[in-house]
This record gives sequence, C-alpha cells and structure tokens, in this order.
Amino acid sequence: MIIARCINGTSQIIYKNKKNIHLATGLNENNELSESSIKRGVECLALFSERLKDFPIENVRIVATHTLRIAKNKQVFLKAAAKVIPYPIEIISGQEEARLIYLGTMTTESTNITNTNFVIDIGGGSTEIAIGKGNNLKPYIVASRPMGCVTYTKQFFSQKKIDKISFQRAKLAAAQQIESIINTIKKQNISIAFGTSGTIKSIYNILLDLGVSDGIITQKRLNDLISYILEFDSFYDIQYPSLSDERKNVFVSGLAIFSGVFDALELQDLRYCPGALREGVLYELIDGPNYRDIRETTAESLSQHYNIDERHAKQVVKTTKYLYSQWKAQSPITIPMHLESILYWAAQLHEVGLKINFSSIHKHSSYILQNSNLPGFNEEQQLLLSSLVRYHRKSINIDNLPYFSLFEYKHIISLLQILRLSILINNQRNNDLNLNAFRLKLIDQKLTNITLEIDEKFIENNKLILLDLEQEQKYWKAVNDWKLSIKIF
Repeated sequence: MIIARCINGTSQIIYKNKKNIHLATGLNENNELSESSIKRGVECLALFSERLKDFPIENVRIVATHTLRIAKNKQVFLKAAAKVIPYPIEIISGQEEARLIYLGTMTTESTNITNTNFVIDIGGGSTEIAIGKGNNLKPYIVASRPMGCVTYTKQFFSQKKIDKISFQRAKLAAAQQIESIINTIKKQNISIAFGTSGTIKSIYNILLDLGVSDGIITQKRLNDLISYILEFDSFYDIQYPSLSDERKNVFVSGLAIFSGVFDALELQDLRYCPGALREGVLYELIDGPNYRDIRETTAESLSQHYNIDERHAKQVVKTTKYLYSQWKAQSPITIPMHLESILYWAAQLHEVGLKINFSSIHKHSSYILQNSNLPGFNEEQQLLLSSLVRYHRKSINIDNLPYFSLFEYKHIISLLQILRLSILINNQRNNDLNLNAFRLKLIDQKLTNITLEIDEKFIENNKLILLDLEQEQKYWKAVNDWKLSIKIF
C-alpha cells in the first residue's frame, strides 16, 4: 500500500506498508483459493483499511492481479473483502498490469528520448514484460505470462531443495513461456532494460552484498550468482544480509525465471527500478501532468483498426449523451462518472464486429471487446463494455448478464436501455438527425419504465424508425419489469 499527496502536479509518498501474503500458494489444482489464503488476504485488507479510514472513494484504488484473475472462486474472496474494506477491488488483465508497471517504471526513471526501454516484473503468479520508446509513457508491446516465483516454487521446488536439474527445468520452462515473443522483442533493439519488484530487487541487493557497487545485472554477474546459489542444499541455507527469511521461500524460483528470460532475450545488462505497478496505479490515480485517459486512446485505436464508420459512431455517442442527460435529470439514483464513460465507449464501439458480418454484429462486437487487449480497462470494466454491446440489439436475456462486484445491477440495466434506444434511433445512419425530436421520460421515476416521446413531423419522414421502436417494445415486454412506451407529440 502506498499513500501519497499531490503537490503541484507531482506525488509525494507519505506512507508505505507491505504484507507478503502469497495468495497464489492457496490455489489448488482446480485454481480455487483455499479458505486460509482468503483469510490471509482479507486480514491484510482489514489492516490496510484502518489506515484508509475516511479516505474518499475517488482517492483510493485497489488492484488485484494474477491470482484473482485465474481463481475460480474469486467472488468468495471479493465478497469477504467487501465486508472489511469499503473500496472496490479491480481485477486487471495481465496486459493492463504490464502497462501499469511500465508506467510506474518510466515515471520513476529518466531515459533518453531515443531509447527503446524494456521492463520486466516477476510477480508471485505471473511475469509481465513491456517495451516502449523514449519518454513516452505508453508501451507499444505488453505481454503477461503465467509464471511467477510462488507458482514455480510449487511446481519445481516443492520441497524447498536446491539442485541443478530442478533449476534448469524451471529456467527452461520460463524460456518456453516467452518463446512466441522472443524474436519480436529481439528486433526492438533494446537500449536499456529495467527490472522491478521482489525477485529482481533481491538479485540487485545480493549483488551489492557481494561487492558489486553499481548493482547492474550482467550476464556474468547473473551466472556467478546462480553458481553461488546452487552451492546451497535448501532455500533456508541461503545466507545473504539482504535476503529475508520470507523472500528465501520464493527467491530460487524467481531467479530461475529471470535467468530463463535474460538468456532467451540475450539481454546485455539490466538495472533495478523501485517503481512498478503501485507507482503506475498511483500516477494514474492522481492524474499525472497532461496524462490523458488511456481508455480514450484504446477506443480510438479499436475504431481505426476495425474501420468503424466514424461519423455514425459520433452520432450514436451524441444521441447517447442526449438521452442520458434527460434520464439523469429525472432519475432517483446517481450513476458514477466512470460508468457513464463506459456507456459512451459502448456507443462508440458497438460496430467493431461489423468487419465479420452484420447479422450477428452484437455477438461479434462483444466477443472482440471481451477478448482484445484494452489498455486502461480493468477486468470488470472490459466485461461490462462487452456485455452492453452484446445486448445492444435484438432479444435481451437478463439472466445471462455476468455478475459484477464493482457495479450495481440497476445501473447496468439503465445504461443498457439508453444504449439500445440511442443505437436504434440511428438505424438509418442519418448524420443530421434532429435530437430535439426526442424526449425521454421515466414513468413514475421507475428506472425500467421509459416513455420515448417523438415529434410527429419527424415520424412522418421516418416511419421505419417507428416500426423499429415498435419491435423494440416487444423485446422490452419479454423482460420482467421492463416497459417502453412510445408517444407522438
């Protein structure tokens, strides 16, 4: 946990606390977290919650990584955590984790504008790699692989014994994990390499213990360190001043992963950087100087990649904002700003699947949004985006909506209704659509009952839209408690 205050656009760290609970050790062969590991995690969050008392929700961000990404019973953990800490926990994708690690590194280190920067972070359950250019805070290559010091300890060193064969097997397994991207990374002509977090910090500190004054990791120094480590019989025999007893439990496996990647990519040297995921999250949280919401860039990139009709997309977004403003003025509830933004991105991106075909565009678009790397979106934000798009047309199966821990069901339903109406109104792709011809009203302030009033003159020239709305009424009628009324004025 990091607590910082913002002074003139920069952050000043005022508090740090770290508890190694190794959540990944609690995963069984079915990727289910044990009760004891859930308890450890929740107790840690309860402890942190004491320090965060009275912090406004917009000033706190909690992210979860690999273990909760793959845990099949993650909702058990999230529900237990919600009882002890009043802030949402975001589960982020591996690519998003890599991006944030790169951001944390680049805002900590200074680098030449012409440099190609390489960053690696070896965590408990996964390893993240990112590559970017100069002082640009956005990497152009991000990768996440399911290899971490905790999981590799369980897999290759279950008895905490050290032997050359086990080390080589772990090292080879790590190299195999990045096999598909080795050539791509080599072609980048890396200028400077950084390593972050526990394993690489430990390697750096041990080199200092051994008298390497600059702490830079080179091939020779790494090989020498591995030779020293292989002389010990067990994890607990390793004796270096900087290596804590807790870190000894996972250091050997982390070293094997790092060595496998270092050799496979033929890195010349690597420097330890103290900035990583937490610093990246913090930077975005305080909205670093001139830092643009990365999700805007993501949406624009997708639009360009899938050749979306830009004029039409802008018109749908404009309509969505128009209807939402009317809904908001009458609604008895308030929808958070970050949810409102996802509504607009859904409006912008609902046609990404058109490149496949039109007949099932809602399904194709949803699949693309769910399975693409979307920098800036956490796991649930991406799932919500794809879910809204999935049900933007045709029949609505509310029971198939996924469970969300970050968002309320009533908010999602309202966003979906507004999105459907906004897209339907623009079916004829009329870029000079007169939005003043439409008025949205809530019936008795009931969120799922909407009246759409339409100007009579508009209907005279757009009878197809009226037919589409009549079909939409049937879709709504099939959903329990939904009602769409059409009124001509």
